Amino acid sequence: MYRRIVTHDDFDGVISAALCAYIYSIEQFYFTGPRSIGRAEVTIDERDIVCDLPYAGSCGLWFDHHAGNLEELRYRGIDPESIPGSFREEPSCARVVYEHHRASTELPGRFEIMVVEADRIDSFDYRDVADWRRETPGRIVDNAIKLRSLDRRERLNFLSWLTGILTTDSLETISGNERVLQRYHTMLEQEEVMFERIKMDASFIDEDRNKEIVIIDRTRHNRQDPIDKQLAFLAFPESDAILEIKNPFRGGRKSVDLALSMSLTMHCNQQEHCRDVGEIMRRLNIGDGHAGAGAGEFPCSSKTEMEQGKKHLLHTIYTIWKEMDNGHM
Repeated sequence: MYRRIVTHDDFDGVISAALCAYIYSIEQFYFTGPRSIGRAEVTIDERDIVCDLPYAGSCGLWFDHHAGNLEELRYRGIDPESIPGSFREEPSCARVVYEHHRASTELPGRFEIMVVEADRIDSFDYRDVADWRRETPGRIVDNAIKLRSLDRRERLNFLSWLTGILTTDSLETISGNERVLQRYHTMLEQEEVMFERIKMDASFIDEDRNKEIVIIDRTRHNRQDPIDKQLAFLAFPESDAILEIKNPFRGGRKSVDLALSMSLTMHCNQQEHCRDVGEIMRRLNIGDGHAGAGAGEFPCSSKTEMEQGKKHLLHTIYTIWKEMDNGHM
């Protein structure tokens, strides 16, 4: 009945796809990001299952957990209850898929372990730095997924292979696979370089006297050198959020548009708070996310407009942040 799973190319998306692949006996996968769905760059029909991405109108099943995607449906006049699949505001999409099927499908215990890891990783739910940096099966596989190679096709082949073996093997077994370990150790080496890049690009806006939001401004760079923004927490452990801002590359060329990615830190998550990063992106009308993380894009027509837009966005994000801090949504 279903021939393909279209899913997000991160840990949560891979685990969601592995669950669906096991349940519906599917061997074909397509990995992408939410912007590709929003721009209708991916052809999707009723034979496709879509996971951890915005709703694509003609898909056969849709599983998601992002509040903004639900708001988008309502804005379009679509009743979420009319869509086959399931939407729930859970820590991960994998949790949505798991809870939707576990009453009607006998799922091996290894999937529950995978879903718990997806919850932790996607919501960045760690007690402290030691908990985050511990070499667990989930962290090993997550880092293997995060590794960005120069050959995009090679990474997509790896994700397809990984999703397939997740349907038959445990996370612990897979974390010891030579192919996974090689990517994991390469990612660890890259993290050291990333950390140095982050320290050079990190700052705080003038209004942020308590240094609550680390700003990693990558707009001065003319190369697409990747970073894992969460590494900023190692340099600024008392900060509550990390915001990366950069110029996306299109067709190999740097654009003047702005891409933002923001997430809460462990320091923030250990406190009682009313902050919601996804809501910040939605209020800016540039993107979406959930309480712990969100992303968006701001189009610009010139470098001057980009610089002005960047200043405006950073100021507005901080203003909304402080409103949330005071309990105002």
